[in-house]
Amino acid sequence: MPIITVTIDSKTYRMSCGKDEEAHLTALSADFSDRIAQMRTSFGEIGDMRLHVMAALTIADELADLRKRFAALEAEVAESRSVVAAAESARDEAAARAAEGIVSAAGRIARLADALAAPPGSASLARPGDGEGIG
Repeated sequence: MPIITVTIDSKTYRMSCGKDEEAHLTALSADFSDRIAQMRTSFGEIGDMRLHVMAALTIADELADLRKRFAALEAEVAESRSVVAAAESARDEAAARAAEGIVSAAGRIARLADALAAPPGSASLARPGDGEGIG
């Protein structure tokens, strides 16, 4: 496990981290140190521990806000998925009805073609059981 030295609020700390996480931990430490410096500028010298706690609470507050936003986005995505699923289902049902209509129309066209191809006066245009006749 790598050990690195980070500087926070002008103090150095030796820390261990996971392999290939050295740069990430260094960046986090620099961000935390910058927050402490900003608070020191805003509030003056109120004590190192108090500044550290305030910086940590600021980060915790940001994290809580991000968690709320993330949860809202997850809910929005779930709702969108539900809407998409309903639309896909409606589309599939409409496609099935259209296919049935096409099959029915094709059958009627075939019967009409048969009737037109038959010699004059040889048969009715309706087939038994159709319930439909032409004319």
